[in-house]
Amino acid sequence: MKEPGDPVVGFAQRVDARILARAQYGDMQAFAALYACFGRACFNLALRILGNRSQAEDVVQEIFLKMFSAVRSYRGDAPFGSWLKRLTVNAVIDQLRQQGRDGETGGGEGGGIAEFVADAGNAAANIDAWGLLQRLPARARAVIVLHEFEGYTHAELAELFGQSESYSKSILARALRRLGDIADRREEATCRKT
Repeated sequence: MKEPGDPVVGFAQRVDARILARAQYGDMQAFAALYACFGRACFNLALRILGNRSQAEDVVQEIFLKMFSAVRSYRGDAPFGSWLKRLTVNAVIDQLRQQGRDGETGGGEGGGIAEFVADAGNAAANIDAWGLLQRLPARARAVIVLHEFEGYTHAELAELFGQSESYSKSILARALRRLGDIADRREEATCRKT
């Protein structure tokens, strides 16, 4: 549980205005500082959705390359972390689209999400939950992670995926039902063994 006074991490971090201004003028040390602050958050989000460590690393590289030129257009209408999170989600969705064109539909590398959870130091129950998510197709996992963990609305998901709101609602409902079925089968198997 987060205690008052704990350092802010992830996309909620505040960015020093001087660092941001220097980055907007192309200062590489400022970019390095932004990467140090937000690289892990970008990677964790990409890994949760993609379930594949090497793809997540590639996406993070792509995000920061895009940010190199896009930061000049950042106007400060939203917190910088929110703006960068949006860049990250867009890059991950682009990666999912590319996978669809290339015929990839699987759940990613074995252990990708489990490695993320282990890195984060979460309990065994969380590893099991992430393991269940790993068994979903990439788009279903993306909808669950973005809606349930990142707080995206169905309208925002519809815009991201270029679909209707009913698309994300349908994907979410089917994915949650599938997760429930998988969990039920696991529980039944465990009960039979004992």
